[in-house]
Amino acid sequence: MLDWSRIDTVLLDMDGTLLDLHYDNHFWMEHLPQRYAEANDISLSEAQQLVIRMTDELRGTLDWYCLRYWSDVLKLDVLAIYREIEDRIAVRPHTDHFLRSLRTMQKRALLVTNAHPDGLSHKLAITGIDQWLDEIVSSHDLGHAKESSLFWHSLQERQPFDPSRTLFVDDNLHVLGAAREYGIEHLLCIRQPDSKHPAREITEFPAIHDFDEIVGPRER
Repeated sequence: MLDWSRIDTVLLDMDGTLLDLHYDNHFWMEHLPQRYAEANDISLSEAQQLVIRMTDELRGTLDWYCLRYWSDVLKLDVLAIYREIEDRIAVRPHTDHFLRSLRTMQKRALLVTNAHPDGLSHKLAITGIDQWLDEIVSSHDLGHAKESSLFWHSLQERQPFDPSRTLFVDDNLHVLGAAREYGIEHLLCIRQPDSKHPAREITEFPAIHDFDEIVGPRER
């Protein structure tokens, strides 16, 4: 359990932290390559290899997360394809209870995500998690991905916070590393961001499986 008396602000990632990363992994590894294969008359395997190669080259940059960039590069309506499997968008276990608990404890809760605004608004409309958040910040609005130190300086200018009294939760080790370098005191990693994949062994940061580990289970 965290010492909540030492925390005023909670910064939360979305995909893989509040929401199940299965949706995004399935989209990028299976669904989008399938649509690209159909549009270009190639095999699914060829399309998957192409998408993996192209995304690996841009990993950690804003373009990697930008739906409009991929629409231009792949010559597809990526946002429309994104919505074809929206039934897979799901909130991770205990997330709603956790967000309500933050409100009860009077903690300032900010969503800080690399998600492109088009996909972000769609997921918020489906899940409704924004009702429990004080602010929502996309890295696309700041011009830097969370993997960059520039993101954290820009976030501080946009939404001032005390790093020594801030908790940041994310599933991305590179992002957590950037937050640590910036000076955020309290860091947590999600062990199983994708419900269809096994939990990871995390040694670089304190890690949890679900949010009930830090706020306690919902009372029955």
